[in-house]
Amino acid sequence: MADTATTSNKKTALTDSLRTHFTGDAPLTEKARGFAKERPWTSAAFVGVAALAVLNTLRGRG
Repeated sequence: MADTATTSNKKTALTDSLRTHFTGDAPLTEKARGFAKERPWTSAAFVGVAALAVLNTLRGRG
């Protein structure tokens, strides 16, 4: 039978990191802090996209 252990590659590394940091019983802030320490550039990109979404939402109000 095939080995069921998964190995990370460039395409699955982010998914593996998200799964590692955001599973478990820890508070969400602790999970996010751990993810941000491991992947600061990815975290900055997520924050940037969220900020753009908020700005676009507020721009439509008026």
